[in-house]
Amino acid sequence: MKKMFAVCTLALCALFVLSAAPKNPTSKSYDLTFSSITKVGNVQLKAGDYTVKVSGDNAIFTQVETAKQFTVPVKVEAVDKKYEDTHVNAIKDGETEIVKEIELGG
Repeated sequence: MKKMFAVCTLALCALFVLSAAPKNPTSKSYDLTFSSITKVGNVQLKAGDYTVKVSGDNAIFTQVETAKQFTVPVKVEAVDKKYEDTHVNAIKDGETEIVKEIELGG
C-alpha cells in the first residue's frame, strides 16, 4: 500500500500544474516561500525563499539564498480567469509538504 501511495504521489507530482501562466512564460518569475521541506515532483527543496519560472514544460525553482536551480517537469494549464495571487496547493506527508499544484497569480 505504501509503495502504491508513493507511485501515485510521484505520478501526481509529475502532472503537477502551473496554472494561469503568462503568454510568454519565460518572461516572468514568481516568488514563493516554503516554510518546511517541500517536494515538487521528484525534487526536494529546503525551507526558504524561491523564485519559479516556467520554461516550456519545465518549472525552474531558484533558491534565493544560494542561486541554486532545480528543474521539474510540469503540465501547464490555461485558465479562463487569472488568479490574483500565487497559491501553492500541497499535502503534508510527515514533515514534508508535497506540492500538488501551483496557481500563478497576476
